[in-house]
Amino acid sequence: FIYILGITYLDHAGSALFPESLLKAFTDDLRNNIYGNPHSQNISSKLTYDTIEHVRYRILQHFHTTAEDYTIIFTSGCTAALKLIAESFPWIPEGTKQPSSRFCYLTDSHTSVVGMRGVTASMNVLSVPIKPEEILLAKSRLPAKEQNCTTPHLFSYPAQSNFSGTKYPLSWIQDIKSGRLCPIKLPGKWFVLLDAASYVSSSPLDLGVHQADFIPISFYKIFGFPTGLGALLVNNRIAPLLRKTYFGGGTAAAYLAGEDFYFPRKSVAERFEDGTVSFLDIIALKHGFDVLEKLTGGMEKIKQHTFALAHYTYTVLSNLKYANGAPVVRIYSDTDFSNPDVQGPIINFNVLDENGQVLGFSQVDSMASLHNIHVRTGCFCNTGACQMHLGISNEDIRRNLQAGHVCGDNIDLVDGRPTGSVRISFGYMSSFEDAQTFLNFIIATRLSNSGAEIPYQSVTKLTTESVPDDHLSFKNADKLSPILQISDRELRNIPSEAETTGSWEPLEPEAESIRAAISQTAVPTCRKGGKPITVSKIYLYPIKSCSAFEVTEWPVGNQGLVYDRNWMVVNQNGVCMTQKQEPRLCLVNPSIDLKQKIMVVQAEGMDPISVPLEDNTGKEAVICESKVCSHRVKTYDCGERIAGWLSTFLGRPCRLIRQSSDVKSKNTKGLSSAANISLSLVNEAQYLLINVASILQLKEHISARLKEPLEIEELIRRFRANVVISAPESFEEEEWAEISIGALQFQVVGPCSRCQIICIDQQSGERNKEILQSLSAARGRKTNFGIYLMNQPLCSSFPGILSVGSQVIPVLKENTEIQPPTSSKEKCSG
Repeated sequence: FIYILGITYLDHAGSALFPESLLKAFTDDLRNNIYGNPHSQNISSKLTYDTIEHVRYRILQHFHTTAEDYTIIFTSGCTAALKLIAESFPWIPEGTKQPSSRFCYLTDSHTSVVGMRGVTASMNVLSVPIKPEEILLAKSRLPAKEQNCTTPHLFSYPAQSNFSGTKYPLSWIQDIKSGRLCPIKLPGKWFVLLDAASYVSSSPLDLGVHQADFIPISFYKIFGFPTGLGALLVNNRIAPLLRKTYFGGGTAAAYLAGEDFYFPRKSVAERFEDGTVSFLDIIALKHGFDVLEKLTGGMEKIKQHTFALAHYTYTVLSNLKYANGAPVVRIYSDTDFSNPDVQGPIINFNVLDENGQVLGFSQVDSMASLHNIHVRTGCFCNTGACQMHLGISNEDIRRNLQAGHVCGDNIDLVDGRPTGSVRISFGYMSSFEDAQTFLNFIIATRLSNSGAEIPYQSVTKLTTESVPDDHLSFKNADKLSPILQISDRELRNIPSEAETTGSWEPLEPEAESIRAAISQTAVPTCRKGGKPITVSKIYLYPIKSCSAFEVTEWPVGNQGLVYDRNWMVVNQNGVCMTQKQEPRLCLVNPSIDLKQKIMVVQAEGMDPISVPLEDNTGKEAVICESKVCSHRVKTYDCGERIAGWLSTFLGRPCRLIRQSSDVKSKNTKGLSSAANISLSLVNEAQYLLINVASILQLKEHISARLKEPLEIEELIRRFRANVVISAPESFEEEEWAEISIGALQFQVVGPCSRCQIICIDQQSGERNKEILQSLSAARGRKTNFGIYLMNQPLCSSFPGILSVGSQVIPVLKENTEIQPPTSSKEKCSG
């Protein structure tokens, strides 16, 4: 499946991939059986109940234990299991006669573990973070008189760090429970929570030997399917002590609605599984275990296979050097990848330039995407490990938050220092070719022709040390060459075709005359060069991510250019499609006919089709919510005709939806006034502006890398701007705070950080990876190009009009460094 798609998937720590055979086995099961609600008593329900119980036993068998020692409680995932522990553990709060409980956790823990302290704090129980090195210093017993105290304490640690792949000793479980290790010196009885979510995806766990009290897991980490299903394995010795307040359907043996009477079911699992469990997903687990065993031969073989890949990749990666001897990457690890018992198949790193400066992880992620390599970036929901390995202080975290950086966004550098890193991880589906493809990508982007790519830097050469192959147990490993060879692809440029242009004719002559009068009275302010700046092109994109519609003048509304990005194409699940997933969207050519009040959609080999401009939000329209760049928008479907037309052209099921006129204002970050602005289906702002002078400068850098240099018109189309201006100086637009065009006033929101869409030829749909790489090199590792604009309120009651040839009058900023608008997603023009 992943090989057919041509994707190198290296985020197995994020989620495993499911094999086709698993889906087939599961769907065959559903076709041949009827599974009813397990809380009913009919035949189909009894079949469901029995199958679920069988799956419970299969899970216990997988972890080398039995129902005598452990109980399986199904949850929605590992996080829900952790929350259940925090809420039901028999804590003794502060302020009682007994010594109070403590919740201790390793700082190298997932957010969901650290988040348990929110529950414990509400119960007046103190939480204590423990650094990994502090555990090793905790080998001291309490005095004998304190060892009889029964106050329960809980210590949580990960079997494997999801950040670095470090495997913490499973021997800690027994050492802590026996008192040989004391996380903190307090009288009481210690219980151990082993976070096994990352560990069990690629390593065997024997609970017959390592008897932790609580083991939360998520099954998609192991099988890839189903998602949204996890389990809590509870040691039966602690299970009777767990407390529960809420009771849901299926958990009560008896209760009264009119009185405070409730008696729980005897089974621990039934007491804690509120409501109907996700029974079809649980049934899918059976096929997951069957297929995993059949394909791999078991977890021990998966452990050896994935470690061999990680060991090989680490060895090559750590030996990559620039010509000056500087390392290409900085790897964050606690081990030397020599032993699979202490290191999992995870490599965490940042890419460096030859001066030792970190390249932001967002840039590395974008470049990897161009090579169809899927990695994970950020802090991986493990702030503790991120701080420890990257040297980020608590004050840095607070300062970064104040600067607008939040977990999961693409702000990768603050004051030149990394806020996160890049993580690759291997799974049982990973191959030696995946490792080679990744290493080839690093070499190609960092060590090939760098003298031509990076201004003012010396030419670099590949220098690697020989790679030992004694750990390579997979196919063709012995044929590995110590230096990987890269072949340069020849990419041909499709000749540009004539663009469709349109002209808007205003209906109100009075409005036109007023606009002209205002334009004539506008006098350019004094600025460097003294030459006037004018609008040279205007584009709107009626359907998001489809072809541009060029006009000479066009009305401006409260969302930007009228009808700009009012429609978008979605897949069969209602998810927005862009050129990132479907490059052929650029071959769909929409145009607006204001007189006939229709949008005409055309594409090669297809009959034109029209869509009415009237907002069809009557009774027949079904309003639904969609998401665009993390914003929720209300939309409605445009009907079967256009859906069939698009599905035929794109070769996949899809539909056209339109933003509803019932639009609520959205807070747009980056505006000094923090005003609520009305947006269409754009990603960031109402307008995107680029400068022809900046395009010409970029063209010089790109031309040196391509056989057939790009034409200026083709480059302009790739950057998908609304407004193209002709200014004397390149990139002077980045120094502006505000601009006026005729009677229209605009505020500059910030720079546009480019994504891989600029690598797509807007006339052919073909990709060329060099474009984004050249932009990054030309701009000093940044991928900013163009600026975002927002409307300022019109002074006149007449509609604003944007026209080619109008003069642009900028207002310079006091601080010429534009800060990009904060966003949790990568920004692109769409």
